[in-house]
Amino acid sequence: MEDGKKSGGGIVSTADIGLKKVIPGIQRSKTGIAFAIGSRDKARADAAARALGIERAYGSYEDLLADPDVDAVYIPLPNHLHVPLTRQAVEAGKHVLCEKAACAECGGGGPASRSAEGQAGRRKTSWSGRIRNG
Repeated sequence: MEDGKKSGGGIVSTADIGLKKVIPGIQRSKTGIAFAIGSRDKARADAAARALGIERAYGSYEDLLADPDVDAVYIPLPNHLHVPLTRQAVEAGKHVLCEKAACAECGGGGPASRSAEGQAGRRKTSWSGRIRNG
């Protein structure tokens, strides 16, 4: 990203974490803009777009990923969809921030990681955890 250039972001889902936390954070940032949202239900995408001032709404994840103006996507889908949607997004040339967990079992993120090989910065996974003593 060039200095001062806003990155065009798409949200792959109308999940609460995206609507209530991530999109407002993107909208407050100096370099990010959430201007596209995709859902399996076009009416939900339209409603979320209206409520949050998002320019474009799509009735499928694939349509959002096909938008050439979307540079990066955030994927807050259920865990079992993380690998296939991350792979599709990387193959569509998007930078990806995937909500935890990146895969359902150890080693399951391999296909998504292999899709991103040679495409530096194309995939990141959100991770948080709690450390317990004893």
